[in-house]
Amino acid sequence: MIRTFGVAARDGIAFVHDPATGLTHRAPHGLPSGRLELDAADVDGWPAVHPSTCGGTAPVSVCWSPIVRCNLRCPHCLDDKSVTEVGAADRRRIAHVIGHAGILGVDISGGEPLLLHDLAELADELTAAGCVVSVTTNGWHLKRRAVQLTGHVDAIKVSLDGPSSLLHDAWRGRGSFNRAVDGVREAVAAGLHVRLQTVLMASSRAFAQDMVTLAHRLGTGGVTFLQMLPIGEATRLPDGDQEMLGDDEAHALVEQLDVPPGLTVRLRTRQGAGGFTVIRADGRVWRNDHPAERISALRALRTPADLALTGSDGSA
Repeated sequence: MIRTFGVAARDGIAFVHDPATGLTHRAPHGLPSGRLELDAADVDGWPAVHPSTCGGTAPVSVCWSPIVRCNLRCPHCLDDKSVTEVGAADRRRIAHVIGHAGILGVDISGGEPLLLHDLAELADELTAAGCVVSVTTNGWHLKRRAVQLTGHVDAIKVSLDGPSSLLHDAWRGRGSFNRAVDGVREAVAAGLHVRLQTVLMASSRAFAQDMVTLAHRLGTGGVTFLQMLPIGEATRLPDGDQEMLGDDEAHALVEQLDVPPGLTVRLRTRQGAGGFTVIRADGRVWRNDHPAERISALRALRTPADLALTGSDGSA
């Protein structure tokens, strides 16, 4: 499958960022910089590298959460609901700053980004600057907005907490599973590259294979399993400590999954999320500590220099 990737040369090496998986790969040969159409199977076969090893002065990729508002109230949400949202003009300004910071990939999340009327315009600002753009959504509004996003974003990531309404709705509310699945179908039919993602917890580990099966049945590109992070709303989750799996435990679980041809499965560990950069709805920047269990920096984003990496490990 030919898809759009973000490419840049850093220290003489071509790095390729996949907006669907969130992974960055080291290319075995030189490539033109910018948004580039490549064979996804080829890219998947290239070594994945931790962003901190890519050199350069800016992060390879960032998560931007321009909205706090959400139609759901998930108890394991990473977002801090106390943050104030900036207005539309500031969102456009932030998109411009991100786009001119030398960043390859931007994942727009929230809150619920599909509640933003200017989502397509924000994505256009980023792609015009050479970034690849993904959107992470709970899927509730995806059916009605999928066609509007076609040609504006490079990937859609739909968060599910189980492969059935019984399991998913227990976390996210009645009807949320069916709305998300309908949205996935609409997005796939519209030609968008869609991927499922799920927070990996002790209570859901038994359904990991069923999530892979569901991803295949819906025609998506695969599943990303996210290790639960003790950040944001998740810090107040009852029995949160018991829900967290160790990275080694998570690796063992994912490695034994039966993955159909054409699908990819990724595990984002807490260690792997270390040093990752997040831009909040109030226009401030944080970086995850190593591993991702707390925030190590927080500053206002005014210019591309505010996104600069200063530590030898790629931290602020």
